[in-house]
Amino acid sequence: MTPVPETAAPRTDAHTTGTGTGTGPRVQLLLEGGWLDVCSPEALLPGRGVAALLPDGSQAALFRDRAGLLYAIGNRDPFTGAAVLSRGLTGTHEGRPFVASPLLKQRFDLRSGQCLDDPAVRVETYEVRAARAVPPAPAQPSSAS
Repeated sequence: MTPVPETAAPRTDAHTTGTGTGTGPRVQLLLEGGWLDVCSPEALLPGRGVAALLPDGSQAALFRDRAGLLYAIGNRDPFTGAAVLSRGLTGTHEGRPFVASPLLKQRFDLRSGQCLDDPAVRVETYEVRAARAVPPAPAQPSSAS
């Protein structure tokens, strides 16, 4: 996963679930079916995570650091099974950005998903980007017969 620098832009909607209809920048995750709109960049405050429900029912935890880089990992803590990593504390260790689980405090590298406290454990990572949303196509007028 490659972190992407983010720039501030006017808020286009009040949602953090990918259902917004604005054409402003959107944070997107790369899934098997393509890019998924998740939230507006303003929903990601540096040092705080946001959870996103994915189409398959799993969750991702999204983060933006103080430099504006975006990260996305699985939200499920593999040690407890709870979907809480988006609520964890962020920091760096030896230059590696991480989130610490709010439950048992294991740290997960935000770039690789590797647990910094147990090399045998890792969480899923997602490619993430900020992109301008594509407006919906205008409705085609129906022809009357």
